[in-house]
Amino acid sequence: MTTYHFKEIEQKWQKLWEEKKCFSAPNPTIDKRPYYILVMFPYPSGHLHMGHVRNYTIGDILARYYRRRGRAVLHPIGWDAFGLPAENAAIERGIDPGQWTMDNIKHMRGQLKMLGISYDWDREFATCTPEYYRWNQWIFIKMFEKGLAFRKKSPVNWCPKCATVLANEQVHNGRCWRCHTDVIQKELEQWFFKISEFAEQLLEDHKHLAPGKDQKGWPEEVLIMQKNWIGKSWGAFVDFEALEGGSKRAGTIRVFTTRPDTLFGATFMVLSPEHPMVEKLTTPDKKKSIETYREKARKTSKIDRTNIDREKTGEFTGSFAINPVNGNRIPIWIADYVMMDYGTGAIMAVPAHDSRDFAFAQKFKIPVIQVIQNPDQPLSLPLKEAYEGDGVLINSGPYDHLSTDESKKKIADDLKAKGLGEPTVTYKLRDWLLSRQRYWGTPIPIVYCPKCGAVPVKLEDLPVKLPANVKFTGQGDSPLKQSTEWVKTTCPKCSGPASRETDTMDTFVDSSWYYARYTDPKNEKLPFEAAQANTWIPVHQYVGGIEHACMHLIYSRFFHKVLRDMGLVKSDEPFASLLTQGMVTLGGSAMSKSKGNVVDPKTVVDKYGSDTARMFILFAAPPTQQLEWSDQQVGGIWRFLNRVWRLGQMFSGDEDAKSVKRSIEESSNVVSKEELTRMIHATIERVGTDIERDFGFNTAISAIMELVNAIYLYPDLGDDLSKEAVSATVQLLEPFAPHMAEELWEMMGNKSMLSQTKWPQVDKDKLLQKEIQIIIQVNGKLRHRINVPSQAKEEEVKSLALAAMEKRGQKIVPKRVIFVPHKLVNFVEN
Repeated sequence: MTTYHFKEIEQKWQKLWEEKKCFSAPNPTIDKRPYYILVMFPYPSGHLHMGHVRNYTIGDILARYYRRRGRAVLHPIGWDAFGLPAENAAIERGIDPGQWTMDNIKHMRGQLKMLGISYDWDREFATCTPEYYRWNQWIFIKMFEKGLAFRKKSPVNWCPKCATVLANEQVHNGRCWRCHTDVIQKELEQWFFKISEFAEQLLEDHKHLAPGKDQKGWPEEVLIMQKNWIGKSWGAFVDFEALEGGSKRAGTIRVFTTRPDTLFGATFMVLSPEHPMVEKLTTPDKKKSIETYREKARKTSKIDRTNIDREKTGEFTGSFAINPVNGNRIPIWIADYVMMDYGTGAIMAVPAHDSRDFAFAQKFKIPVIQVIQNPDQPLSLPLKEAYEGDGVLINSGPYDHLSTDESKKKIADDLKAKGLGEPTVTYKLRDWLLSRQRYWGTPIPIVYCPKCGAVPVKLEDLPVKLPANVKFTGQGDSPLKQSTEWVKTTCPKCSGPASRETDTMDTFVDSSWYYARYTDPKNEKLPFEAAQANTWIPVHQYVGGIEHACMHLIYSRFFHKVLRDMGLVKSDEPFASLLTQGMVTLGGSAMSKSKGNVVDPKTVVDKYGSDTARMFILFAAPPTQQLEWSDQQVGGIWRFLNRVWRLGQMFSGDEDAKSVKRSIEESSNVVSKEELTRMIHATIERVGTDIERDFGFNTAISAIMELVNAIYLYPDLGDDLSKEAVSATVQLLEPFAPHMAEELWEMMGNKSMLSQTKWPQVDKDKLLQKEIQIIIQVNGKLRHRINVPSQAKEEEVKSLALAAMEKRGQKIVPKRVIFVPHKLVNFVEN
């Protein structure tokens, strides 16, 4: 076979790999240590794009490499199969979401196999099947029993016209995605996971994710993002006495502040429009304006409400509060930039030292009192902007002249002594709202009984399956709520009539523990056996986008700690190392169907083959950087693979290989035996080092290209050394271009599959270069080449070059000499 028929070759090896189950994960042993490589599993949208190709090829390189380095490799795949797109398809096209999902999985499975990704397909699962989501329900019940799953009221996006709850993705510019009606906020009883109880652990255990001896760890950028998301703050709770209408005591309003040192500068208080004391504190003359404002706030998205640059709005309630440190009466306002789900839903406003409060005070003409003096600037009044830095206290009674650090602790301690507050630590991390008023998700396994209240389904009765034959209209209640036969049930505790919970779980639940299910995917008694999980976990290398830093990756870490506390896993963390790959772009922007700049992998594979697609996606840029798609560079990779193919043909008994040899003999730039020997082992060392040290796939491929160039410049192509060089090239190429490598390996007379063959070994002695080749030029023109000792100094090289030219009958008396170390010497005669 002189022509590289990639379609036949790729189909041949994909079939053989599958038939022989080449990539099934073996049981780890002392001599075969485990290596668990996992790429974030895909949502089955129907088609892979080049971003997917990059992700899954990165994972495959590592899986193939470490298998051949003698590790027991677990490299699984599955499908993150619940989610809104399937339900939207059901609404728009009248398609069953389960069928839509499974059809997409079938298509995408074929695409992954087309790329030659070395998955252990026996471990494949989809999260939308009862065999998987029954364990979501099992874990939920265990968390419910421990008080980690609980129910409370929380706002949702509500479309009044469709009379339905909307996901955030279904709210476009504050309007319903279907009917364009203004969306409002509506409070519903919903289920939460108490992730806040693990906030400190989630921060503290970042120490396990730092680079170490046996792990690359997590990118610092991701750890910083998580740290900010969790948002640990030291500060104080401060209690303000509220006065209804300015005189009648109405109770205490507690605020949290990170700046108790500024308490003397609090000149007003702001409540969230949803704060439970708003109605009580609203005086009759303010009732109408307050109600109008609260209604408007309900229609404003959280993103808009918390936008720092948005103009501040608010309404005065007519009531006041007493500042606990100086007894001053301060007005109580409501404003939508204060959120009920952060802190206590109330803030003390210090306009002199907070930019948002300053803007609010300026607009509504509220006094500004400076209480922190910037030591580097003279006191200048009135303030033109808020000063938010540290300094020395002024206008603060007994705390004047103290530094901000000293006064924070002292004021907090004094408040505690007087029963007016206390020092505390808080976190921005909110409990995880997992209720979704959708159909296509895991049913929450709770039954509501008039006598017993909320009761979990018995474990032996799991899974609670989704009902079939439901109608999808996109209007009214969730399809589950409309399925009356499914809703009606009996109480697990008293056997009386009861009704099922009709909310389903956030799909992030599915992806929060899937990595553990892969270790024991057929288990019918538990989510997974602890012994199996602890063999493989923590995952040695996880690969996925940085956009998941503060949702999926935090939720997975939380779930893992819960599973640890249940005794199902031993480790504190699920993923030892994390690689966040860059985007694939076209025309400078991320590929998107809406932008019309998508490159279909099948188009590339049909024209050039899977190996070319894999090689380009790895060669064009380091994996952590953005990759710009280039048809021209794809063609370059195709030509390189054909060069390798022609070299492999020489050792397959193919007579047409002579044409390759002739082209070599005609070249004047040759590589010596010693240099080719050194390059073979230098390339083996470099490729392994680049893969292991910093995922340098592009530089590893570049090294292989350099070796191929050297082989083409070797004058004795066809001898044993050149066969060794081509064999090394094919072996090193296997993780990147596995189909071609397997075919060439077989054609060169090897009996075992290359993917099952040990990685080539480096002979350190052959890395030492005794001689190097020096080019001799006269007046800039090539005249001769000589070998000189690799350690030869400049004068020695010049002398050897002159002697060599004289031996050839050309005595040179140069006027000047240009010397390039390890490369050339140029004698200039005129």
